[in-house]
Amino acid sequence: MDAYFPSTYEDSRARFLSNLSLIQQKWHSAQLETHPLKNFPDLSIDWLWAHAPKKETLIIISTAEHGIEGYVGYALLKIFIEEFASRLDSENTGLLLVHGLNPWGMKYHRKVNENSVDLNRNFVFDGNFDPAINPEFYRVKGLINTQTRIQSFGIENIKFWSRVVKAIFTPGISTVTKAALLGQHHTPNGFYYGGTTYQEGTVVAMELYRRALDEYQSVFQIDMHTGYGPRDQMSIIMSPLDPMKSKETSKKFNYPLVLKINAEEFYDISGDMAAYYYELRNKYFPDKQLFACGFEFGTFGSSLPARIRSLRAMVFENQLHWHGAKNEAIAHQVRREFEELYYPSETKWREKALADGRQAFEGMLQAYHLI
Repeated sequence: MDAYFPSTYEDSRARFLSNLSLIQQKWHSAQLETHPLKNFPDLSIDWLWAHAPKKETLIIISTAEHGIEGYVGYALLKIFIEEFASRLDSENTGLLLVHGLNPWGMKYHRKVNENSVDLNRNFVFDGNFDPAINPEFYRVKGLINTQTRIQSFGIENIKFWSRVVKAIFTPGISTVTKAALLGQHHTPNGFYYGGTTYQEGTVVAMELYRRALDEYQSVFQIDMHTGYGPRDQMSIIMSPLDPMKSKETSKKFNYPLVLKINAEEFYDISGDMAAYYYELRNKYFPDKQLFACGFEFGTFGSSLPARIRSLRAMVFENQLHWHGAKNEAIAHQVRREFEELYYPSETKWREKALADGRQAFEGMLQAYHLI
């Protein structure tokens, strides 16, 4: 498993860069490009362009939009490069492989970037970072945005569960879910903060995606994520702006679990990358074909207790970042659970994640007659 799953951001980046020669065996003019972060020049967003002479179809795979999730993302990039790229027709199918959209978060094992912004709440199409989009956030702020130092994991856990029990009855678990996950633009130290301006990684992605639609007739994009959904089955996550229904897509891709980003099947997101991509296509490139989705590898599971545990891991990690802990042992316990939420260490889980990724790649590429 170590061959697929890197241990550090630097290790992951080095492995990604080493793939250029393998891609050049089929796309001879393939090249790497890099964008060092303005305030952290030792960290960079890197991407590999492998252009097809006919520029009919472009496959985009991106990782680490949520920094810590980039480690599993790299494993899937490796699978694609080593097992699927060679089966593509390089005359009409190109590649854009992006490593580390949020390199700071990846290096420091956080979801957010150096400005505490969740990039998947930052792709606001019209640039209107409306602070009023999530009024329910204030109703559950006491549950999800604790403003105290962590004195004891056990005591903090008791306090958390007491708040959860109250929240289940008022305002209700559905309101908590929406308020926590939708995104917001007013509380920088709060959950899923989408920022008030476009972030560096967001701008890089926007420029690449515009270029992709400008140059290719058909674009097929996959963004890698971990954390949400059943532990034993990766989910293909679709934008609500795609006209296909999830069941229809599941049948088309011969893949068992496909969900749309909405309250009924997944959860609502404001400022989502895939939605931005569809809006960009619809407004400026209406004649181009687009399918944009995410691979979401569940970790703790989808039951109510598992979802509450996931919420606890995120609440405690955010609390630790802003307010600290009494000692390093408590801090380590918080970080360890957060790591397991987004980068599980269990070999069985990692093997299943790779198997699900292979199955999804196979079904999707066959559905579009690319292999």
